[in-house]
Amino acid sequence: MPELAEKIYEQAIDLPIDDRLILIDKLLNSTNLSTQDDIDQAWSKEVELRCQELDSGKAKLIPGEEVFEKIKKRFSK
Repeated sequence: MPELAEKIYEQAIDLPIDDRLILIDKLLNSTNLSTQDDIDQAWSKEVELRCQELDSGKAKLIPGEEVFEKIKKRFSK
């Protein structure tokens, strides 16, 4: 770990847990990585889209047994 990061870590580790959690949250948000809320929202949109496709007849459900049988046939050659 670079020297500056090590110094910051040593100071941060002495903070009370609540302050460390706030710091962790701020650091993670600063990376612009997807958060669990972002992921949950994306899945929610996908579920809504799939439900609409099923309701409109654009998509259809396939029984699990049928899916697994196709997989078994495809990969047992």
